[in-house]
Amino acid sequence: MSQFTHINEQGNAKMVDVSDKKITKRTATAHSSITVNEEIHTQIVEHTNDKGNVLNTAQIAGVMAAKQTSTIIPMCHPLPLTGIDIQFNWQQNQADYTLNIQATVSTTGKTGVEMEALTATSVTALTIYDMTKALDKGMIIGETYLLTKTGGKSGDFQREQ
Repeated sequence: MSQFTHINEQGNAKMVDVSDKKITKRTATAHSSITVNEEIHTQIVEHTNDKGNVLNTAQIAGVMAAKQTSTIIPMCHPLPLTGIDIQFNWQQNQADYTLNIQATVSTTGKTGVEMEALTATSVTALTIYDMTKALDKGMIIGETYLLTKTGGKSGDFQREQ
């Protein structure tokens, strides 16, 4: 395992200096999910939630979150993001529904966008929870993880299924 670069000589956290790194195109795709009951699923799909279009609002929140990642994750660099795409896919289970959330973030820069993609999916799921919690507080936000990343010194990453 390589040496941690976010620790200084005194053992304290530091923001890594990326000045000497090459500028490359970088992308990352992350996944999260939220499992809801049938009533919430129906409200989301039929756009009947009193707070408005749930998926549209959650998608905008996810985009905004990706752009603000460096303000909430202490050692993240502020990045000029060049693209953010959040997509949804419903999966019906026996008694409920799972909404799979996938965010792809891209930039041309000196450091990757994994944290931005992970933040986007997390905030998207949290926004769905917030907009529908009046109906059921028992929703489950599922595992959040990196699916892929491209670019940079460490190369590409593809999660094995």
